[in-house]
Amino acid sequence: MATPTPLRIFEHQLVSYRRLWRGTLFVSFAQPVLFLVAFGVGVGALINDDPSASRRIGGVPYLAFVAPGLLAAACMVTAMVDSTWPVMSAIKWSRQYHGMLASPLTSTDLVHGQLLWITFRSMNTAIAMGLVLAVPGDTRSIGLFGSVATGILTGLAFGIPISAWTLSIERESLFTGLQRFVITPMYLFAGAMFPISQLPRPFRVIAYVTPLYHGVALSRGFALGTIDSAAFVHVAVLCAYIAVGYLWARHTFPRRLSP
Repeated sequence: MATPTPLRIFEHQLVSYRRLWRGTLFVSFAQPVLFLVAFGVGVGALINDDPSASRRIGGVPYLAFVAPGLLAAACMVTAMVDSTWPVMSAIKWSRQYHGMLASPLTSTDLVHGQLLWITFRSMNTAIAMGLVLAVPGDTRSIGLFGSVATGILTGLAFGIPISAWTLSIERESLFTGLQRFVITPMYLFAGAMFPISQLPRPFRVIAYVTPLYHGVALSRGFALGTIDSAAFVHVAVLCAYIAVGYLWARHTFPRRLSP
């Protein structure tokens, strides 16, 4: 039985990744671990001067609070990286997508191949972070399995829309703006580092509509065992971002790659 064509695209990306994976370690793994140590251990020790409540926020140690959010944020960054420069390269410089379309592959296959790739890369990051979080006693829990699944969902909620957006732009310099004015502010202010209840109301409203907030809240709920009915809302929002991104990609891929 012939291999489904999207898997051929995934196989091509996997073969390429075998030569490049070392260069992705810092962004996908080392950077969030450094954030975890700096904020969870360093800043966490200074959260509260009261010895009876030291290093606690929301009733849990600060490390346990911040770690699940950093897992979701790490998947966001991984998905962003794999949905910008590599996609732009495939349409503008190496023109790999054009070569693929010269075969029996279709633009829909390209969309599905990218979806599989973002799933794989998000899964790698989520599992790696989950293994790290399983070491300290404050972050070790059976709920990390749910946090890993949430990380994959969060990666898709970013990766598919950003892939579609990349296909719709001409200048790679816009990636810098995406990083500085969208991804980094979300990393810092969408609930991964501290409760968004600390923010002024206008900023809280903005945080509520970001996919990272919902990924962080869902990941933290699993890790801390505080999951409730709001989880359905978080999953629905993340799935909505994925669905909109998928439909957008189905539109932009053939439009950008048409002769």
